[in-house]
Amino acid sequence: MTESELGQRLMTTARTVAQIQSIQKSIQEPDGWKTINPAVRRIRIVNDVTYIVVLNMDRIRFSDPLESRIGTVFQDKHAEAAFAEHSYLQKVGGEMGTALRAYVPLMDSQHQQVGVVIVGHVLPGIWEIIYQQRENIVITFLLSLFFGIWGSYLLARHIKKQMLNLEPEEISRILVERTAAFHAMREGVVAIDIQERITICNDKAKQIFHIEGDVLGKPIRKVIRDTALPEVLEKRQNFFDHELHVGNALLWSNRFMIKVDEKVVGAMAIFQDRTEVARMAEELTGVREFVEALRVQNHEHMNRLHTIAGLLQLGQQEKALEYLFDMNVQQEELTSFLSARIADDNVAGLLMGKVSRGKELGIRVVIDRRSHLESFPPYLDHHNFVLILGNLIENAFDALEQSDREHKEVFISIAQDEESCSLLVDDNGIGMDHNVQQHMLERGFSSKQTEHRGLGLYLVDQIVKKGRGELSCQSQPGEGTSFLITFPMKEV
Repeated sequence: MTESELGQRLMTTARTVAQIQSIQKSIQEPDGWKTINPAVRRIRIVNDVTYIVVLNMDRIRFSDPLESRIGTVFQDKHAEAAFAEHSYLQKVGGEMGTALRAYVPLMDSQHQQVGVVIVGHVLPGIWEIIYQQRENIVITFLLSLFFGIWGSYLLARHIKKQMLNLEPEEISRILVERTAAFHAMREGVVAIDIQERITICNDKAKQIFHIEGDVLGKPIRKVIRDTALPEVLEKRQNFFDHELHVGNALLWSNRFMIKVDEKVVGAMAIFQDRTEVARMAEELTGVREFVEALRVQNHEHMNRLHTIAGLLQLGQQEKALEYLFDMNVQQEELTSFLSARIADDNVAGLLMGKVSRGKELGIRVVIDRRSHLESFPPYLDHHNFVLILGNLIENAFDALEQSDREHKEVFISIAQDEESCSLLVDDNGIGMDHNVQQHMLERGFSSKQTEHRGLGLYLVDQIVKKGRGELSCQSQPGEGTSFLITFPMKEV
C-alpha cells in the first residue's frame, strides 16, 4: 500500500516538473542547469522526494541532489524507454538502497522530446513503516486487545454454562468417576444420542449382548438389534420394568429419555440379566408343584388306606382286594402313559401332580391319550413348559372352584410333529367376558380380588413371545375357557 501511494506521488511530481515551461526551454541551453537546478530543488523539498534528476537528450544531468554530478552523463540503462516518450514506474537498487523511480519524458512547446525527468524516493524499511504508522498500530492493538478480552470472556462464560459451571479439573474427575462407576455396575448400561449412535456401553452390557471391541459412535441398530432403545426416541415415551428376551436371555429393562433444558438429546437403558433368577423361580415353581403333588398323593393314600381298613373291619376282604387292585391299575396306567408319551420327566411329573390335585378338589383332569412330547421347541426348555402348563391348569382349577357345575373337568392335550408343538388346556368353568379377555395378558391384571395375582398369564405370554409362538383363547361366560398355544419346531 505504501509503495502504491508513493508511486502515484512520484509520477505526479515528475509530470509537474516536465510541464514547467522554464525547464522545457532551459534544457536546450548549455547553462540551463543554473535555472533548472534551483527550481527543481524547491520542488523536491516541497514534495518530499529523495531526488529529482533532469536529463537532456544526450543524458547530461541538468539537476541532481549532488551539484558535483551536474553536467555529467546519466549511465543508468533503466531510463532508455523514457527517451522513447514512455512514462513509467520502476523499482531499482541504488547507493542509498532500493528506490522507486518515476520516468517522464520532457516535451517542448512543439511536442518534441527534449529530455527526461526522473523522480525517485528510497523505499522505507519495515521498521520505518511501523514507526510511521505507530499511532494507527497502537489504536488497532488496543481495540483488538479490548474486543479480544471481551470476546474471550463471553466465549468462556458460554462454554462454562454449557459445562454446567464446572471447572476443567472437575469435569475430568467426574468423567473418570462416571466411567469407573458405569463399568463397575452389575447392570448393563447403554445410551444413545439423538442420531441413535452409542455414547455409553459399559462392560456388563457388552457381556449381556455378547459385544466385543469399542462400539462408541456406532449406530445401535447395527450393534444391538434387540434393545428397543430407539423406540424411546421415536415415541418420546419412557418404559419402566419391561421384560425383553434377547436370544436365550431374559432381561429386565428400564428405558428413558435423556433431556437437557427440556430438550431430548438421547436415550438410556439399564438392563438386568434375570435369566438365572427366572430359572431359579421356574425351578422353584416346579419343586412346589412336586411338593404339592406329594402332599395330595399322601392325603389320597391315607384316604385309601382308611377305606381298605374299614372294609377289612367289616369283613369285606374281597371288596378290599378289589378296591386295592383297581386303585393300583389306575395309577400304573397313568404312570405308564406319561412315561411312554412325555419324554421330559418334569412335565410328566407336573401332569401327574395336577391329576392328583384335581381329585382332591373334585375336578376330573383328563389327559388326551394322543398327547405326545419328544423335544422342546427352539428357545424353550422344560422350565418354560412347566410354567405354562402349571399356570393354565391352576387358572382352570380357579375357574372350576367358582363354578356350580356338578361335573367339573379339565382337558389337557400336548401335540407335536415336525412343524409345530401345541398345548391345549380346556375347562368347563365360569369362563371370561370380553373385557377380561382383552386385559388378561396384562401385568398385574386379575379378575380375582386377592393380592399377588395377575402374573400367571402375563408370564405365559412372555414365554410365548420368547418361543415365537401364538396364543389363542376362546371363552364364554358360564361355559368355560380354552387356551391353545402353538410353537414352531424350527427356528424363525
